[in-house]
Amino acid sequence: MKAIILSAGQGKRLMPLTAEQPKCLIDLSGRSLLEWQLRGLAAAGVGEAVIVTGFRADRVEAALAGMDLSGIRVRTLYNPFYALADNTASCWVARQEMEGDFLILNGDTLFEPEIARRLLAQATAPITVTIDAKDDYDADDMKVRTDTAGRLLDIGKTLPLDIVNGESIGFLRFTAEGGKAFAAAVEQTLRTPEGLRRWYLSVIDTLAKRDASVGTVSIQGLEWGEMDFPDDVERNRALTSGWDGRFPA
Repeated sequence: MKAIILSAGQGKRLMPLTAEQPKCLIDLSGRSLLEWQLRGLAAAGVGEAVIVTGFRADRVEAALAGMDLSGIRVRTLYNPFYALADNTASCWVARQEMEGDFLILNGDTLFEPEIARRLLAQATAPITVTIDAKDDYDADDMKVRTDTAGRLLDIGKTLPLDIVNGESIGFLRFTAEGGKAFAAAVEQTLRTPEGLRRWYLSVIDTLAKRDASVGTVSIQGLEWGEMDFPDDVERNRALTSGWDGRFPA
């Protein structure tokens, strides 16, 4: 199993922490966000990670060289368009990696290993989105609507709250069939005038509306976090402070 991690962005909303380093390298309880991700993937049995870099790619590569990781091979791909386009372009850069079964993980998603294990064990659709649920959703949440069988109907930040029943955490699994459909849709999206401004999850939304190929797996009750705003840093440090025993040394 291969994971593609989308880590090309700078994370300007976290300035000044990200003035000289991408947000995937922010320290959380002695390890960077990226290292927590790689250790979590390895703990779930994922054997390979391809990291799409962009802003200060040199620092990401240097950090990787200094990580003592076991059970997972790590490579990088450089996205030269990171400052001009949203993360659909990172998926386009990684399109040749989208063969067989694979995962896509947002570069700012922090997760405990059980989330990856659940996704790997329970995903059955060609494309599967991990979702959580809570009482209230804010404007920055990637909200979802599913049917009673768990099929994804809509995904986006601007969905009406009266139809929302979850949020995406930015962690997906693809079969060979789903990956082929996604890669083709990414290519098609980037040929449109608005393509460079599209999130890759908007491509997933298009595919979900086209057919029944997108399913969901609930990770409700498991621990995860995002890294978007300064308040997230301390929240994620508190979250990871008790995680060492769940991750390989």
